[in-house]
Amino acid sequence: MTRLHARVVLDYPFAAPATDGSVVEVAPGILWVRMPMPMALDHINIYLLKGSEGWTLIDTGLNTELTRERWEHIASAHLQGLPIVRLVCTHMHYDHAGLASWLCERFDIPLYMTHGEYFMMRAMADPMPDPLPQAQVEFYQRAGMPPERVERMWKAMRKDPFLPPQPHSFTRLRGGDEIELGGRIWRVVIGEGHSPEHACLYCEQDEILIAGDQLLPRISSNVLVTGIEPEANPLKLWLESLTRLEQLAPGTLVLPSHERVFRGLHARTQELREHHEHQFVLLRAHLTEHASCTAFEAMLCLFPRLRGPVDDMLALGESIAHLSWLRYEGVLRRVLDEDGVHRFTLADPAFALTLPPADATENPELAETSHARH
Repeated sequence: MTRLHARVVLDYPFAAPATDGSVVEVAPGILWVRMPMPMALDHINIYLLKGSEGWTLIDTGLNTELTRERWEHIASAHLQGLPIVRLVCTHMHYDHAGLASWLCERFDIPLYMTHGEYFMMRAMADPMPDPLPQAQVEFYQRAGMPPERVERMWKAMRKDPFLPPQPHSFTRLRGGDEIELGGRIWRVVIGEGHSPEHACLYCEQDEILIAGDQLLPRISSNVLVTGIEPEANPLKLWLESLTRLEQLAPGTLVLPSHERVFRGLHARTQELREHHEHQFVLLRAHLTEHASCTAFEAMLCLFPRLRGPVDDMLALGESIAHLSWLRYEGVLRRVLDEDGVHRFTLADPAFALTLPPADATENPELAETSHARH
């Protein structure tokens, strides 16, 4: 996820709970819990929905002993004697579904997910083999990433301590489904780009959105191309998903998976569009100055302060996503050179763009040009 310092003023109506198993009620029968994560993004938000038959859990936290201890505490301290009756996972990333198997077995409950998320989770259950499959080797070669940097990245990824056991069955959620959870009717709103078939849940009557990672208040969810689908255009799907969210009521209370519960849905979706627009501008300006670039060089332009090998993977994938969007829109051209590396150039001199000095006021011509074809 990209750190993005929000400029718009959002309304944060609640103080966040501590990661010790405390709860905050954000609406009647909806509890907000934070699970700790031992990484830079140090928490995930979990929501519990109270119904007459019991509680629905939204997402799980990481597959760690500490998270399991937090769930045991919550079950004993906050559920008012009612059972847990189901688990809903918004998507397959393991901070959201890493304890799905354990929770389903521990509380004898069904798992609800979309088809795309469940089967992608199963497909990604095992660590990448060593050595890398040829298709993965080719993906990074074509991106122009130095082999030693690729090796460092996958060496770190293979040591990932959070890979979870997998649940063996699920109940399918589909976009547009309406489902009763915790005494409310929720409509499934599908988001794409960050993950294959991310399920947001919207209660129209009370104007509440359980947003998962599809809409976050201060960071931009990672949208990346990987070697699994190297010709994908996930940023197009991401932007189309923002359009779907913009059809929801402007006063909606947004329950995100990270950071704080907020209001200001439409302002935030517009800010996210502007963030990606800015990335497009940076790439066009870089190619105006340098004539061509590889995906790896684009990564160094867009993300100059990476902290380690996992950041390399996320930043490269997101850089390719921006290059792919511009390529499919006809702004860039891609050529496979004799050295097996893809190089990108502007498709037409009309797309050239020069950035003003860093301390200059915004150039009106730049602002106008940057929205061309976008």
